[in-house]
Amino acid sequence: MTSQLTDALGDEALGGRVGAVVLDAATGQQIFAANPATGITPASTTKVVTCVAALASLGPDARLKTSVVQGANRSSIILVGGGDPTLAGPFAKAGAYPKQASLAQLASRTAAALKSSGVTKVTLSYDASLFTGPTSAPGWKSNYIPDGEVAPVHALTIDVGRQHPSSRAPRVSNPSAFAAAAFAGLLDRYGISVGKKVRPARAPQGAAALATVESAPVYALVERTLTMSDNDLAEALARHVAIKEGEPASFEGASRAMITALKRIGGAKGVMLSDASGLSIRNRISADAMARVLAIASKDPALRPILSGMPIAGFTGTLGHRFTRDDSKGEVGLVRGKTGTLNNVNTLAGFATTLEGRLVTFAFMADKVPVNAEPVLDRLAAIVARS
Repeated sequence: MTSQLTDALGDEALGGRVGAVVLDAATGQQIFAANPATGITPASTTKVVTCVAALASLGPDARLKTSVVQGANRSSIILVGGGDPTLAGPFAKAGAYPKQASLAQLASRTAAALKSSGVTKVTLSYDASLFTGPTSAPGWKSNYIPDGEVAPVHALTIDVGRQHPSSRAPRVSNPSAFAAAAFAGLLDRYGISVGKKVRPARAPQGAAALATVESAPVYALVERTLTMSDNDLAEALARHVAIKEGEPASFEGASRAMITALKRIGGAKGVMLSDASGLSIRNRISADAMARVLAIASKDPALRPILSGMPIAGFTGTLGHRFTRDDSKGEVGLVRGKTGTLNNVNTLAGFATTLEGRLVTFAFMADKVPVNAEPVLDRLAAIVARS
């Protein structure tokens, strides 16, 4: 394996800065390394450490709640964002996996609660204060939101901030106001008249809940984040880690909180974060850190959704169209890995089982790529899988 990997790492397509590590997942023994400690821009492989931190901090069974609470009087209600960007709006298609909480169901439950109290006309406000700070991260390019890569990060969001759930772009400029307007329309459909002005507000401390819906459990959200490389969900999960770890639910607070969670499981060394999705060019993760975090995840049942959420070479997610060349197509289905792609950055980290049955983790990371190094990364992972 060593000579084949060394030869492949010499490919000019990788550019001038590459880190590579292969570890025995069970023992942590280093099988292969090249520039293992060099901090490299990880792109979307950042989601690996984000998801490990989320599982380690929140637990696999936690759920994200969106609620409607009583306002100052019987005819005043407040829609409270719970930081669930997968909340399905009125035009979302049914049957998505994992099953999403539904804004329509929340409206139906709210209408039923109001009618049971004899209320059929309300003023509606919305509270998105669970998340704080800037809605875009340091290191994000100005085109990311207009191009549909990610939405502004809000605690109240439907359909991951998309104007229409089936279209990647455009993303709405104010996800909270957009969600609240959609909720008002749904209440009207269920027989509750809503005043024309829907404004932001803070829910009173201890306000009585009229209705609540819950997301899929964190383990399923992690699987979605990894398989689909969901930027919006990654950022939301990181903010929930911040809340759990006692930090502000901002980019800065989430970055600190994720490091705290990783430290507890021995996975923080070599990790420097500016966001959770990997869109930021300021993130730095070493190949050794990435491979070790994956090895840690493979041994802890609470972290196992990292393995099940990984795209499968040639079959699912961001690896569905990969491993097509002669030097990698023989390993279709035998590699699970998270991809990362930004301008001049290509990364791939994941799992494979060697011919002798040993589970290994790998990280191949390059951030001075001239054009596109994905085929070379596929070749590297394929070498590991057939060794």
